[in-house]
Amino acid sequence: MIKKIVYTVLIFVCGTSLITSCNDDYLDSSTYFKDRLTEEKVFESKVYSEEWLANVFEELRGMNADVASKGITPHNFADDMYYGDRDSDYDPSKNELSYNMFKMGEYSENDKQESWTQCYRGIRNASTFIHKIYMNKEMSAEEIEDYRGQARFARAYLYWLLLRKYGPIPLLPDEGLDYADSYDDLAVPRSTYEECTTFISSEMLLAAQEMQTLGLVRGQDGSARPSVGAALATRAKVLIYAASPLANGNNSNFASLLMDDEGKKLLASDYQEEKWAQAAAAAKDVIDLGVYELYTVPVQETGDDATVIPPDDGNFSEKSWPEGWDNIDPEKSYAQVFDGTLPPSGNPELIFTRGNNQVSETIRDMVAHQLPRSATGWNTHGLTQKVVDAYAMNDGTDVPGKDSEIGRGDGSERASGYVTQEDVDAGMFKPLLPGVSLQYANREPRFYASVAYNGSFWSLLNESQERNRNQQVFYYRNNPKGNGFNSSNAYWLRTGFGIKKYVHPNDTYEGGSIDKIVFKPEPAIRYADILLMYAEALNELDGSYNIPSWNGGTHIIARTIPELQRGIHPVRIRGGVPDYPLAVYNDKDALREQLKEERFIELLAEGQRYYDLRRWMDADVEEALPIYGCNIIMSEEERDLFHKPVAVWALETTFSDKMWFWPISLTELKRNNRLTQNPGWNYND
Repeated sequence: MIKKIVYTVLIFVCGTSLITSCNDDYLDSSTYFKDRLTEEKVFESKVYSEEWLANVFEELRGMNADVASKGITPHNFADDMYYGDRDSDYDPSKNELSYNMFKMGEYSENDKQESWTQCYRGIRNASTFIHKIYMNKEMSAEEIEDYRGQARFARAYLYWLLLRKYGPIPLLPDEGLDYADSYDDLAVPRSTYEECTTFISSEMLLAAQEMQTLGLVRGQDGSARPSVGAALATRAKVLIYAASPLANGNNSNFASLLMDDEGKKLLASDYQEEKWAQAAAAAKDVIDLGVYELYTVPVQETGDDATVIPPDDGNFSEKSWPEGWDNIDPEKSYAQVFDGTLPPSGNPELIFTRGNNQVSETIRDMVAHQLPRSATGWNTHGLTQKVVDAYAMNDGTDVPGKDSEIGRGDGSERASGYVTQEDVDAGMFKPLLPGVSLQYANREPRFYASVAYNGSFWSLLNESQERNRNQQVFYYRNNPKGNGFNSSNAYWLRTGFGIKKYVHPNDTYEGGSIDKIVFKPEPAIRYADILLMYAEALNELDGSYNIPSWNGGTHIIARTIPELQRGIHPVRIRGGVPDYPLAVYNDKDALREQLKEERFIELLAEGQRYYDLRRWMDADVEEALPIYGCNIIMSEEERDLFHKPVAVWALETTFSDKMWFWPISLTELKRNNRLTQNPGWNYND
C-alpha cells in the first residue's frame, strides 16, 4: 500500500501500544498533513525528505539530550555534581525534581518520561525514511545512501538512549508495525540486553558503511549531523556497556527479577570476556579513522606563559605534543573544549553533538546556575568533596587527606595554611590568589579548569560594570557580595565548591538572560571518552582475540602496555598529569581503579558518571556515601573550620536496587500488555 497517506501513517505512530499519546507540540511532521501528501510525494522530493529526516532528529532534543541542565538531564548529576535551587519548589506540572528526590529515588513512574515517547516516535519515523528514501528522484545515489545512514544512526541512537535509561526495551520490527493489527498483536515484549546491544551495534556499523562516501567528515553546516565517527563511537559505547558487569555476568538479585513477560531473564548471567575485546575493537575503529585528536592550546617554546605549568616528570615534561606537554597549556587546552571558545566544527575531539539544536535547560542554562551571585548567577550548581579530592596533585600523587572522611584515607592530613600576597608576588602556587586554602595548591591543571574553590578567580568580562569584572569569589557565610550561605534563599553552594567547567571568561548572567553566556556545543560524544574506553576494555582481557574491523581487515586485540598507553597517554598528557607507574600497568585491578577515577575527572559534568556507576555496578556504594564539603555556615574569621570537610545536611543520598534503571511509565504498561516493569517500581496507579 505504497500510496497510503502520510497523515494516516503518522497518526498510527502516535497511537501504537509502544508510544504515549502525541500532542500538537510534537507533531513536527504536520507540514505534510495539510496537503495530505502521499509517501511518493514526500520521498520523491529532496526538500520534503530532508524535512522528514530533520523531524526525526528533533526527537534527540529536549529530554533526550546527553548533556544539559537538570530540568531535562538529571543524570548529569551523580556523586560528583549537585543542584540546590529546587530543594523546596518541586512542581509536578513542570516535571521538575529536587536533587534530594532524584538522589533518594523518590521520583515516580510518571517523572521524566518524555524520552520514551520521543524515542519510539523517532524510531518509527526513521524506519519509514530508511525504507522509502529510495523513491527520491532529486538526489544522487550517494546522497540517498548518506541520508539513509543518517536516519539509521538516528534510529539506533534513539534505541541507545532508551537502553541506557530503562534497560532492555522492546525492539520494533524493522519494517514497522501494521496499524490494522489488533491491540494484542501490536504488543511487543522487551528484548534482552544482549539482543538490544547486538541490534544497535550492527545498525551503527551499517550506518557507518552507508555514510562513508559523504559522511566521513561533516563541514561547518553539518556539524550537528552524524558522521561515520559518530556511528562507530556510539557502537563502541554500546558494546562497552554490554561488556560491563551490569550486563555481563550479572547474578545479582536485581538481575534475577528483571524478566520479560514469559519469565526470560533480560541481563546475561554468564560472563564473556570476548565482549570486552569487541568493545576495544570498536573503539579502535574510531581511533584508526585518524579523524579525531584532542584539542590543545600551544604556548611559547619555554612554556612560561602556560596558565599552570606541570612539574618536571622526566618524561612528558621534556617532549612536545602529542608525546608531551612541553609546548601546550594543559589548563586552557581542557577548558576551551567546553567553554564555547570552539565552534562545533572547530573542535577536533567532538565526535557527536546536537550543536545548537536545543530548546531549554541547555548547557548555557547550566552555566547560569554555576555563576556566582556577584555575577547575578544562581550560584547553586556545585561539586562534592569526593570529586574535588579525585583531582591529583601536579606530580600525579593523591592529594593529602583524600577521602579520609568516607573511610578511604591513607592516614595523611589535609594541607593547612593559606596563600599570602608575598606568595603571589613570588609566583608561587599559581594560579591561586591571596587567602586561598593551600588544600587547592599544586593540583593538576584540570582542577583549575573545573573547580570553583573558595577564593577562585572569575573573569566575567561581559559584565557592564567594571567593578564586577575580574572577581575573586569567596563562599564564606558573611561574604559581602552574597556568594556564601544564606538560609533565607537558595542562592548558595551546599558544599562550598562551585563549577568552572563550561564557563567562558566572557560569561555572565547579568540581566537574567542567557544571551550574555557564550554558546556551548554539547559534548555528547568526544574523543577522550573513546580513548579511555579503549584502555578500559583492553585492561579486562587475559586472552587475545581476532575481531573484524568496521570496513574490512581484522584487529588483533590483547592487553599490552603500549596499547593501554595509546588510550591513556593522550588524555593524561593533555591534562598535564604524569603517567601511571609501571606497577599500575602490570596490575589489572589497580589500573581499573585508576581508569575509573580518570573518567570521573576527565568526563566531569558530561552526563557519563551516572551511567558509568551503573554499568560498573558501583552505584550502590558510591551513590549511597554521604556527601561531604566545606562547612559553609562558617565566616571568614572561622576559615579553618570552613575548610574542614563535613557531611552536608542539605544533600541526601541513598541507593536501592530499583535505581539501576529508570521506571517505565504506567501509561506504557497499560498500553502494551507484554511490557514488564523494572524491579522495584509499580505496575499500577
